[in-house]
Amino acid sequence: MYNYKLLVLFLILNFGALAVGSWLMDKGPTTSWYLNLNRAPWSPPGWAFGVAWTTIMLCFSFYMTSLIGVKPVTFVWVLFFIQFVLNISWNYFFFNLHMMGVGLLILVSLTIVVGYFLFNYYSVMGKKVWLIAPYFVWLLIANSLNAYAFFKN
Repeated sequence: MYNYKLLVLFLILNFGALAVGSWLMDKGPTTSWYLNLNRAPWSPPGWAFGVAWTTIMLCFSFYMTSLIGVKPVTFVWVLFFIQFVLNISWNYFFFNLHMMGVGLLILVSLTIVVGYFLFNYYSVMGKKVWLIAPYFVWLLIANSLNAYAFFKN
């Protein structure tokens, strides 16, 4: 039986993280500081971020709900909350404090945690592991964007 209550919990937590992250970045992408940055030529248009994060958090919620059913719960929750804090904190360090280097370290750390979810649980998740692939790919793109901004500004 699929645990719909757990799915709702992960949806609330994941979309809550997006809401808190958005609040922490305030007007970040529209500030003169950000608009005047030397940004990567492959930077996606602004609307792509909303589409990407909505898709990522939907898929991640289903992934986490499935994973909780097959792995030791405590360690999975610890990893989830590490991911949660890293995801939210990037917005504050990058957009509010303009600490692009710290932002890059946060993104690299977040990519390692999500990569752990992807690669370590592949054998127990089967095809469901692809639910976390969009998150991992997006983080690779985000790392490249943040690194470009860090090294070119």
